[in-house]
Amino acid sequence: MTAVGALAGCASDDTPANALASDAPLPTEIPAGTKLVIADQSEFQQSVLRASGELDKLPFEYEFANFVGGPAILEAFRAGAADVARVGDTPPIQALIAGQDVPIILGTQSNPDNTRLAVAADRDITTLADLKGKKIAYAEGTAQQAIVLRALARSELNTEDVELVRLQLGEFPDAIRTGQVDVAPLGEPNLTRFLKNPGTTLIDTSESGGTSTGLSYLYARAEAIQDPAKAAALQAYIASFVRAVQWTNNNPDEWLQKYYVEGQGLTAEDGKRIVDSLGPYSFPKLDEDLVQRQQDTIDIIDEAGELPKSVEAANGFDLRFADVSNRTVEEVGASFTRGES
Repeated sequence: MTAVGALAGCASDDTPANALASDAPLPTEIPAGTKLVIADQSEFQQSVLRASGELDKLPFEYEFANFVGGPAILEAFRAGAADVARVGDTPPIQALIAGQDVPIILGTQSNPDNTRLAVAADRDITTLADLKGKKIAYAEGTAQQAIVLRALARSELNTEDVELVRLQLGEFPDAIRTGQVDVAPLGEPNLTRFLKNPGTTLIDTSESGGTSTGLSYLYARAEAIQDPAKAAALQAYIASFVRAVQWTNNNPDEWLQKYYVEGQGLTAEDGKRIVDSLGPYSFPKLDEDLVQRQQDTIDIIDEAGELPKSVEAANGFDLRFADVSNRTVEEVGASFTRGES
């Protein structure tokens, strides 16, 4: 297998003797007994693999561990307790800041407008400029952090022009519903539930469109990539995950029933709202264009004065995995770009 290129960081001091070099071709043979520990959130990966039939086809041993949020996953990587995870676009930046080598190995793209800027009841906020002086829910190290910072930059405001109320993501719905904050980035089903409260509104997408990237990633612990057996398993996992996610594109009704209704305990209506808000997934190519998109997010955080130290997006990717993702996308008839037929 030919390496497309690698931009991963350096190996740690305890790198085993048989570790792959960062520019070595990735092996494809998976020895018996190879195991991946997969860090999950809301059991998404496990559920999509099971619903699509891909779980039973994985050619390696596996264990799923459920976490809440990127920071907890990062701790698991630090402890060597997880090999690969799915997160939004901001946790990989936090890994770079923390000096952890956790390269991105696959990108997925949903509708960028699936997260909206919700406005508390009876607030006169209709434009991004109206954010000046307002209390905004804010969670560092999350995609919602970048959404808020892009919104401020677009309206030529900075963090000193508003009051950032630092909360956990799970606290956003109650904080905006009770008026503790004026604005919060919300996705479905919390968004529709919130709008059932009288007087609540949204900032229109004509103002807020593009404040979210809609990107999510698989990223993996560098030590796992350096292990030849795990590196081969990671390639197989990427292929299975792409096939599984494409299955949801082709079977949205079955997916919402199995995952959101039966798995997450939501109503069919809420499940449909989520599926519709995310739209079909696409799989952006793991290339320099994607690296630049991630660098743009880093720059937004940096320009807002919220980046503790300078980091480069290129140090957070391993482009060698592009071969398997590109090949699988083409094989299953998926799209690299949203809107492709």
